[in-house]
Amino acid sequence: MTASVIIGVLALQGDTREHLHAVVSLDAIGRPVRRAEELDTVDALIIPGGESTTMSKLAVEFGLLEPIRKRIAAGLPVYGSCAGMIMLASTLLDGRPDQVPFGGIDMTVRRNAFGRQVDSFEGSVDISGIEGGPFHAVFIRAPWVESVGDSVEVLGRVNAGPAAGRIVAVRQQHLLATAFHPELTGDLRVHRYFVEMAREAGQTTEG
Repeated sequence: MTASVIIGVLALQGDTREHLHAVVSLDAIGRPVRRAEELDTVDALIIPGGESTTMSKLAVEFGLLEPIRKRIAAGLPVYGSCAGMIMLASTLLDGRPDQVPFGGIDMTVRRNAFGRQVDSFEGSVDISGIEGGPFHAVFIRAPWVESVGDSVEVLGRVNAGPAAGRIVAVRQQHLLATAFHPELTGDLRVHRYFVEMAREAGQTTEG
């Protein structure tokens, strides 16, 4: 019997519980990650939504910044939602001067691009590679992607409204990011896509 993939969720700050519930619903093992030794036990990592500046500060304080960067460079599958997208960006606009991302995806992300908390909204997003029609996406103080490098695949854009055409879902090899919060909708398709990414990476490593 194939061992179940272990998906860690960075548990420094943000909506950790919802992501853990989603991966467990997909027959993966969910595990909160707060320390470097806990990071060593997972096959993949989710960086949840929350406050990216606080997350960045805590990652440094908990000694996780460099370990996560090293695991990303070594091929660890990582998915970032909302603040997690910001943390995976190579270049950040409108961030705090002392804010340090993990990096990994060759993209420029604008923090709080859609506006403040009162400007949060829900919209329709088609995501390449995920069947079942448009995704009902929840945007809360969300970023968007201003530009991507040649190695980044744009998976989704806002379908309609003032932000129509803005990039809100991307993938670069083993790294996935969305500007919205799939863990808040009950729609498991994005999490299923990532769990499959993690399983495929594990099979490649074993092979």
